[in-house]
Amino acid sequence: MWWIYAVLSAFFAALTAIFAKIGIANINSNLATGIRTIVIVIMIWLIIFSRGEQKSITALTKHHVMFLLISGIATGLSWIFYFKALQLGKASQVAPIDKLSVALTIILAAVFLKETLTIKTIIGACLIIAGTVVLIFE
Repeated sequence: MWWIYAVLSAFFAALTAIFAKIGIANINSNLATGIRTIVIVIMIWLIIFSRGEQKSITALTKHHVMFLLISGIATGLSWIFYFKALQLGKASQVAPIDKLSVALTIILAAVFLKETLTIKTIIGACLIIAGTVVLIFE
């Protein structure tokens, strides 16, 4: 079932790039990121409250909160740079280059989470990196 969610994530990420490119025309990319963030915050809290999931907030530890805050900062920085790149570049180049994060995640997961690298994973990461290089220097 996880792969269905992953495919849906990829589909909506693709739509995000297209709609964002249209939406940031002639406006500040940080303003665009802020508007997008407000929509996301409202949407996710509506989902949380509609499903009663806010009750589990008491289960959060300092460890959870610390890493979720750090993750939030990383997400915010990613969005700021992504929107600026979209504003300045082509969506068909920016979005695939942004997906270099997949290869970087594979490497970081091996280093910090001690996840096992298989030959397929290594080849896949190398192909993603090679594709990114091709797109940058086209």
